[in-house]
Amino acid sequence: MGNLNVAVVGSKEFAGEVGKKGTVTDMTFFELKKGSDSVTLIEPSKYPEKLSSLFYSIGMSEFVIMIVDKIDSTLGETIVMIEQFGIGKGWIILKNYIQPEQLKPLLAGTCMENYQFIDGDPIKVREELIAMACAEGRKAGAGTCGSCPVDSHFNVKGVGTVVLGSVIDGHFKKHDEMIVYPLMKKVNLKSIQKHDIDADDGVKGDHVGLALRGIDSEELDRGFVVSTDPSVKMTRKVSGKVSLVKYWASPLKEGMVVHLGHWMQMVPCRIASVSGGADFRNAAVEMELESAIIHKPGDKGVIMYLEGGKLRVAGSITLP
Repeated sequence: MGNLNVAVVGSKEFAGEVGKKGTVTDMTFFELKKGSDSVTLIEPSKYPEKLSSLFYSIGMSEFVIMIVDKIDSTLGETIVMIEQFGIGKGWIILKNYIQPEQLKPLLAGTCMENYQFIDGDPIKVREELIAMACAEGRKAGAGTCGSCPVDSHFNVKGVGTVVLGSVIDGHFKKHDEMIVYPLMKKVNLKSIQKHDIDADDGVKGDHVGLALRGIDSEELDRGFVVSTDPSVKMTRKVSGKVSLVKYWASPLKEGMVVHLGHWMQMVPCRIASVSGGADFRNAAVEMELESAIIHKPGDKGVIMYLEGGKLRVAGSITLP
């Protein structure tokens, strides 16, 4: 069973021409299936109004389809966000007579510089995506050590509490005992579904529905993490050197309120201190978070400044 998660950015029509519309939140999911292989297309349907829509969509994906119908600040911000996640595989579809030569300077030196330019025929795209999903053929290894951030959650009569999300790391199996962060509550994984089909395991990249025993839907919230990975931790203070993007024009300042993004979380935080002299793009900072951020040691947190105007993606910092 192969699966591929694909962010479709720059168009609110193209994903619907390729896949069947599914769940809608601030992202819209489209499904594409052939036999046991599937593709999940994720469209940031509330972007550019909500930066979180773009952050979550790209963060859940391992492949990008970018439709370019004009070269503007929204395109620039999208490129910067993709670069933060380092997604090196993708396609670009050009519209309105835009030529590759116009775009290549913006992509030079980024993870996107080797993206393939395609004509965007939905039938061909559908066939190639399914072929890529088939080639993935992910399998769970021995034991259990995986995490799934919660995108949405609800009660199902006769089933109980169900969470939807994408397996962000590792793998887990039906009947595993899991921990719900930040509640630190133990639950039992009753069952797993992938694209409405029962499954025995969830593997990194799988878009899953998890039925949980031992917790009510009302106790959950978006951004919570269900995990069997003992290395998952929670942090309220983050310190270290930032890596600001080259287009970010001004230093971070003490007292500034930014958002730190990781998995399905965007946590408000205050810059408590800044030091580093003239090299403000690699300054040492201390951040105090409004609530604990859930992560693994060494993960990357994306720094976003929602009052940043045309560019709201500032850079990143390594989580402890």
